[in-house]
Amino acid sequence: MSTVSRTAVALAALSALALTACGPTGDDAAGGTGTPSASASATAGPSPSGSASPAKSATPTAKPAKSAGSPGASTPGDPDFDVFPCSTFDVTFTASLAEPTTSSYLLKITNKGTKACRVLGHPVVTFGALDGQATERGTAPGIEDAIRLEPGKSAYAGLMGGVVDGTGKTVDSIAMTMNTESDLAQTPLKASTPGLHVSSTKNSVTPWMDNAEDALSL
Repeated sequence: MSTVSRTAVALAALSALALTACGPTGDDAAGGTGTPSASASATAGPSPSGSASPAKSATPTAKPAKSAGSPGASTPGDPDFDVFPCSTFDVTFTASLAEPTTSSYLLKITNKGTKACRVLGHPVVTFGALDGQATERGTAPGIEDAIRLEPGKSAYAGLMGGVVDGTGKTVDSIAMTMNTESDLAQTPLKASTPGLHVSSTKNSVTPWMDNAEDALSL
């Protein structure tokens, strides 16, 4: 072989060795355990707690809507949902003689405020300086059917006195507080009742009604 041929063969062999040294190893070419490239994402590494940080979603999580029965949920379909029971702070009070023979009086309250309130149950009536109070006569409607007393409107109750028969006592005034179904402290409202005879068998009072006729006929 000539000198030129030998030189060409030697150069070809050296080129082949150089290409083999620069190419990927067998493990790298097969996706094996070769050294990872420097372009791997830094976010793929472990979080400070040692576990991979989950990717945050770009879509905000929707909050569940309140149901009608949950606390704080308003019920705009119910016109009375924010109407509170009437107290003596909400009304004015009068008593007028309705039946002299039985010394019975018509009790009247009028909403003096700017908002409606509910009239619950029976009035609580006491007699001057005497102990005790009038007993309840008749059944009052439940809170769902209670009178809604608009500003300037009135409700009525009938207070039955007693026949003067030599027993009991006569008083010239009564005091009234409202049933609020709570422990709200109220200032009693007073009304003049000249000659009201308080029977020894106790006097009685009707529930509040929306008209005077029903209050006196019960």
